Amino acid sequence: MSRIDQLNVMIVDDNQHMRTLVRAIMEAIGIRNLIEAREGEHALEKMRNNEVHLVITDWNMEPMDGIDFTRYLRSSPDSPDPFIPVIMLTGHTERAKVELARDAGVDEFIAKPVTAKALLARINSIVNNRRPFIRTGRYFGPDRRRKNMPFDGPEKRADEN
Repeated sequence: MSRIDQLNVMIVDDNQHMRTLVRAIMEAIGIRNLIEAREGEHALEKMRNNEVHLVITDWNMEPMDGIDFTRYLRSSPDSPDPFIPVIMLTGHTERAKVELARDAGVDEFIAKPVTAKALLARINSIVNNRRPFIRTGRYFGPDRRRKNMPFDGPEKRADEN
């Protein structure tokens, strides 16, 4: 799907004010088909009953947070869509947290406070230049490498089985 105004987007956040803010930003950039969920389990339930093209999720939620939600999407046999694009929207911007989100299978990461420009850039990245999915022994999700750089050394992925 190449037109963002045709996307069905799910906003997953336990904070109603944040869902309202993200909804307003999405509507301002032309996305009208929006579904809201309070947390990960609620989102999974709604995904099973609605066509969703993109998920924007918060990190901190109870009982299922955004990391567990993304891991479930990527690896559970009951996942409604293991390939769905996921944007993590959070105040946790430490490098270790960003890497944890990446390793859970998040496609894109946005630090709060969110701006329309940042959100549109991440959506365009997913719609126009989505990274291919890879599977290793411990990971399934978008290729974690953002740059195609020459590599000289032992292949570590072969040992992840």
